[in-house]
Amino acid sequence: VEERNLLSVAYKNVIGARRASWRIISSIEQKEESRGNDDHVAAIRDYRGKIETELTGICEGILKLLDSRLVPAAASGDSKVFYLKMKGDYHRYLAEFKTGQERKDAAENTLSAYKSAQVISQI
Repeated sequence: VEERNLLSVAYKNVIGARRASWRIISSIEQKEESRGNDDHVAAIRDYRGKIETELTGICEGILKLLDSRLVPAAASGDSKVFYLKMKGDYHRYLAEFKTGQERKDAAENTLSAYKSAQVISQI
C-alpha cells in the first residue's frame, strides 16, 4: 500500500506541475490572441506544444505501467480499484489538452476505467 501511494504521489507531483503550466500558458495564449500579438502567439503555441509533449509522455508512461503490470498484478480489490482510478485520472489528464478523436478516445478511456473501478468497489 505504501509503495502504491508513493508511486501515485510521485506521478501526481510530476504531472501536476505540467498541468498547471499548461493552464497558465493557454490562458496567456488566449490573451495574446485577443490582443492580436501574432509573434507572441506563435512562440506561446510552440511552448504549449512542448508542454503537451511532456504531458503525453508522462501519461502514456504511467498508463503503460498500469496496463501491463499494476492492474493485472493487483492482488486485492482495493488495489485494483486504486490502479483503475489512477488509470482514469491519467486518461482524464490527456483529455484536458488533446483535441478531436484523441480527446474523444481519452474521455472514453477515462469513463471506462472509472466504471471498472466502481464495479469492483461494489463487490
